[in-house]
Amino acid sequence: MTTTSELLRLAAADLQQAGCDSPRLDAELLLMHVWPCSRTDLIIRAHDEPPEAVSRHFAALLQRRLTREPLAYITGEKEFWSRPFRVSPDVLIPRPETEHLIEAVLARFPDQSAPYQFCDIGTGSGCIAVTLAAEYPHAAVTATDISEASLKMAQTNAAALNLASRLAWRSGDLLQALQPEDGPFDVVISNPPYVSSDEMHGLEPELALEPRHALTDEADGLQLLATILNDAPARLKPGGYIIVETGTCGLPATPESLIMEEEIRDLAGLLRGAVYRKA
Repeated sequence: MTTTSELLRLAAADLQQAGCDSPRLDAELLLMHVWPCSRTDLIIRAHDEPPEAVSRHFAALLQRRLTREPLAYITGEKEFWSRPFRVSPDVLIPRPETEHLIEAVLARFPDQSAPYQFCDIGTGSGCIAVTLAAEYPHAAVTATDISEASLKMAQTNAAALNLASRLAWRSGDLLQALQPEDGPFDVVISNPPYVSSDEMHGLEPELALEPRHALTDEADGLQLLATILNDAPARLKPGGYIIVETGTCGLPATPESLIMEEEIRDLAGLLRGAVYRKA
């Protein structure tokens, strides 16, 4: 008999050998996915033998993870801002560092009952746009993406949280997707592709399975950031904000139409983005 505890131990050992960063957690999350339960339930069931169907399904998903397929694609879900978001290989997996952008909006717009106008450029799974709609129940949010598959996934996530009525979807490249009647916005926010083409070769294997167009600008990482900073001010209200995420590429030169108000850094002091105010 293979108990739950032994099943998890063996799986974690295999995942560690495969190079996964959090082998025990990955094993637990996979088992919780195929045998719907909490981590407390796993402890309670430690000495029980999982049902045969659960063990077979777990083994199949474990094999996928051993190839370094992202856990979120295997389970089809990723949490962002304490809410579940459906994901697939069509969209970038939401990451904790992107939550810094939500924090920046909340810091500058503390009245969550106001009817703000927000715009999310390159929405992907919709994690930013949908979260803003949830946190600001009277706001209207416009979200753009060049990928129709991404927009469909974002729409699915909005509908799952009963927020679809306050989101407008625009298909196209960055701000070019916006229609003349869209805006003006209080905030234009974006997590654009900012990985340089040179960096792509050194990324962890999981990222090779995420959509390349959502990761890199195929240049120095600054090209799309610069486009947003130069084009977005025309879509802002007076004193409106642009909030962007970035990484090791840094930030492009600040256009004259903007004032950089803050560099966003994480607890380790790493640059994660910036906040700009319309001059």
